[in-house]
Amino acid sequence: MYIPKHFEEPSIDVMQTLIRDYPLATLVASSASGLNANHIPLHWVEEGGSPYGSLRGHIARSNPLWTDFDPQTEVLAVFQAENAYISPSWYATKPQTGKVVPTWNYVAVHAYGTLRVIDDPIWIRRQLEAMTQAFEAGFPEPWSVSDAPADFTERLITQIIGIEISVSHGCKASGK
Repeated sequence: MYIPKHFEEPSIDVMQTLIRDYPLATLVASSASGLNANHIPLHWVEEGGSPYGSLRGHIARSNPLWTDFDPQTEVLAVFQAENAYISPSWYATKPQTGKVVPTWNYVAVHAYGTLRVIDDPIWIRRQLEAMTQAFEAGFPEPWSVSDAPADFTERLITQIIGIEISVSHGCKASGK
């Protein structure tokens, strides 16, 4: 991703905040048929050795992502905050010089890393509980996984597969 120096955000904390605030990622992976993009909410977790941490989530077992990816090739998770078109009409210099052009304001984080598939119901349950707790935290009466009937939850857990991306680098935020 091209980032003009004056828009570069090197702070890992700022990037992780954007990921927490806008957790719906576009996850891009290489598959046998080419690039594959999925829109998946990912939960950032701090991991001991890496300042970048890990991204955890889950997908439907029917999603070919978990069986059709190259484990040796990095994946890319793109997180995007608000964005908006900027009209040249809004610049004070438009009537003076006319030397203005339209642009787009945006903030995004690109997180690169290796994808790991986790087919473990205990891990998946913990991931669901952690993700739900994080996403429900702002509600006056947060819902939790234990609020659903146990047999229902157990059946759903068999229909999903866990994924984890150990973020290795990149994680650059940009804006314009």
